[in-house]
Amino acid sequence: MARMKFGVFLAPHHPIGEHPTLQIRRDVELGVHLDNLGFDEFWAGEHHSGGWETIGSPELFLAAVGERTNRIMLGTGVVSLPYHHPFNVAQRMVQLDHLSRGRAMLGVGPGALPSDARTLGIAPITQRDRMDEALGVIIRLLREDKPFSYKSDWFELNDAMLQIKPLQEDMPICSASSLSPAGMKIAGKYGVGVISVASNSDEGLAALPTQWGFGETYAREHNQVIDRKNWRVLSQWHIADSQEEAIADVAEGLKRWHNEYNVDILGRPGANHTESGEAMARAMVKSGAAIFGTPDDAVRQVRHLQEISGGFGTLLGFAHDWAPRDKQLKSYELFARYVIPQLQGLIEPVQASANQFMEHKSELMEGAGQAVLAAIRAHNATHPRQQKKEGTDGGVVSFAAGKQ
Repeated sequence: MARMKFGVFLAPHHPIGEHPTLQIRRDVELGVHLDNLGFDEFWAGEHHSGGWETIGSPELFLAAVGERTNRIMLGTGVVSLPYHHPFNVAQRMVQLDHLSRGRAMLGVGPGALPSDARTLGIAPITQRDRMDEALGVIIRLLREDKPFSYKSDWFELNDAMLQIKPLQEDMPICSASSLSPAGMKIAGKYGVGVISVASNSDEGLAALPTQWGFGETYAREHNQVIDRKNWRVLSQWHIADSQEEAIADVAEGLKRWHNEYNVDILGRPGANHTESGEAMARAMVKSGAAIFGTPDDAVRQVRHLQEISGGFGTLLGFAHDWAPRDKQLKSYELFARYVIPQLQGLIEPVQASANQFMEHKSELMEGAGQAVLAAIRAHNATHPRQQKKEGTDGGVVSFAAGKQ
């Protein structure tokens, strides 16, 4: 498999109470920070209710990020296709691709929040089928060169063709996948990538080994091919100088996120209030649902995640406000400086070079010293007056020989 890539998935999840404008600006600044650190991808979600997830148009948000960044890929994580006419999704993504100079990625899903679907008058039972239907049309719009018509019970196209095509020859497309086979079915049917968004939970981790098998099964049924390098797996991490520090950093924010969002607002089945964010953080580390610790802890956990999943192409860190802002930014910096190069194999040749030098340092230094001595003696032999005038004497010779 190709070298692993790394990115960040911004839902976003922000506690209620902060100025929305400042929240959005901080999210833009996060994208800039990640670009400067060399992360490969930045994803932003679409939500319309619930109070915590406040980006309604990921394309618009990512266009702003694109103006302030240079190389990081920008993905919609995800566009809820049943909420939109497929033509509008396709043309917005094309516009984002041109504005970002070929850095757009289309992530799609059926819609995660039931309150969003209710607001728009969409029956939950129809969402996955509509996502499937819409994606098929969007792929045709992005890739085909001739107009076509299409009529559905919820949208219509007449001699439709995009005025401009994406700047990228093949814009990356991903389907969101959680615990059900639905996301993997879409990926297999259309031969697109996958974002496993439930892998930051105990249940999602347990399902990873079988999830890819679902995708391969559906790919065979539709004469498609899916590639593990296009599989993106979501993780939760906070990196600090010690595990104790990392857990202390996230404890209160994690407790608030769980109690106020997961329990009070979403009412996730089986979720109950916790009295201790620290205890919750330790339990998440123990189960593998989160990485709270040092860079070395992160390297071990990511390698374990690769092993139990069978291999994936990109690790996405779930962006959260559990830790104070300065420590969030430091966590991403530590990850970029010490975790990514280990997992990409960038440190091995550097260490091998150092090891090689250490093995031969005596002979190498002796040879270098002899070369310096020879050069000094040759100079003295041909310029004796300059030697006496400038004081080029045994002090220099003894230094070169390692006696000083």
